[in-house]
Amino acid sequence: MLDLKICPGCGDRGDYPVTAAGELSCPRCGHHWPFRRLPLFALTGPSGAGKSTVGPRLAEKLSGRVVALEQDVLWTGVLRESSPDGYGTGAFRSTWLRMAAMIHQSGRPVVLCGTVAPPEFEPLPERAYFDRIHYLAFVAEPAALAERLRARPAWREWDEPRIAEMLEFNDWLRESAATLDPPVDLFDTTTATIDDAVDHALRWIEARLPA
Repeated sequence: MLDLKICPGCGDRGDYPVTAAGELSCPRCGHHWPFRRLPLFALTGPSGAGKSTVGPRLAEKLSGRVVALEQDVLWTGVLRESSPDGYGTGAFRSTWLRMAAMIHQSGRPVVLCGTVAPPEFEPLPERAYFDRIHYLAFVAEPAALAERLRARPAWREWDEPRIAEMLEFNDWLRESAATLDPPVDLFDTTTATIDDAVDHALRWIEARLPA
């Protein structure tokens, strides 16, 4: 089964993965089966910091080695509505971890581009599917970030309260990154060019890819 929650032995669907020594096990029938436990790369940071601009360039440069994905494509329908705080800490985050774990079974690590922090991924049961989650956050000076968000097209609905909320997240990351578990690496895009950001993210990912 590509969906790692479903036992290929009895077909039961478990809510909590049981992992040991590179294998999954079914608490119902006791069946064991191997799976690939690869690292996941989270390219995070506030909106406007450059994730979505850099993501396609990473997909091109890392083609054949990793799969780069934009997390907002699933920010819709029931996944959005069922999020208790409006930011995807419910089914949205769990679904993305399951999706990335399925892609990993093809042997390619995933780079997930989207706003996320360790407290939103690390406590989830699906975290057990990954060897480690590496976090790189793009951040920027508040004035520069606010200017970028205000310049976005109207359909993206960036009003002042929402901008203030994103600036708060930006400040929190800049202050707390080193103390989070695991720590989050930062790259300031205030004056960086797109090429600078792409090159930094590329070096960061390549240094952490499994041999």
